[in-house]
Amino acid sequence: MGESFDTSGNELEIHADMANFESAEPSSFLVDVKHGVSADEYARKLAAVVLPLGGDATANAASEQKGIILIMDAMAVLLTLMLVVVAGLGVLNSVVLDTRERIHDLAVCKAIGMSPRQTMSLVFASVAAIGVIGGLMGVPVGYALHRVVMPMMGRAVGTGLPSSVLDVYGPVQLLLPGLGGVVIAMLGALVPAGWAAKARTARALRTE
Repeated sequence: MGESFDTSGNELEIHADMANFESAEPSSFLVDVKHGVSADEYARKLAAVVLPLGGDATANAASEQKGIILIMDAMAVLLTLMLVVVAGLGVLNSVVLDTRERIHDLAVCKAIGMSPRQTMSLVFASVAAIGVIGGLMGVPVGYALHRVVMPMMGRAVGTGLPSSVLDVYGPVQLLLPGLGGVVIAMLGALVPAGWAAKARTARALRTE
C-alpha cells in the first residue's frame, strides 16, 4: 500500500487507495482550496448544496501545525547559528595562535613593502584552504547523516518518510554549505588578520 507521512493524529492510521477496499465507503472529504479562494465562503456555498442530501461542509480552523513547524524552524535556525558561532570561534582561536607564531615573519614581509591589505590577504589565504577542506568533508558527512537520522526519527514516531522529505538537497543546496565553510573561516580570521595588519613592524621584528 505504501507509506504516508502523517503525524496529525494521535493514533496510527493506514492510508491506502479506495480500490483496495471494495466494501469501504468514504465518510468525509478534505478539500484544499486554491490560493486566493476563501475557505469559509467555499464551505458556505458547498453546505447549501449538500445539506439537503444529508451532508455538511465546514471550514477547518487554522491548523496548529503551522505554529509547531514555525517553532521547529526557529530551533533549527538557532542551532545552526550556534554551530556557526562555535566553528567561527574555533577558527579564531587557531588563527590567533598561528598569527602570533608567525608575527616575526609577517613583520619581515611588512618591512620589505607588504601593505596592510596584503597582510590581511595573506592571513585569509592561510585559512581559506581550511574552509575548503571543511566544506568538502562536512557536506558529504552531513548528507549521509541526514539520510540515516531522518528515517530513524520517522520510525520513532511510527511513520515512514516519503522521498519528498528525504530528497531535499540538490546541487545548489549542497554547494551553499560547502561555500559556508570558507565564509566561516574568513569570519573567524577577520580579527587576527586586522591585528596582524595593524601591528607595528619594529615591535613585531623584536618578537620571537
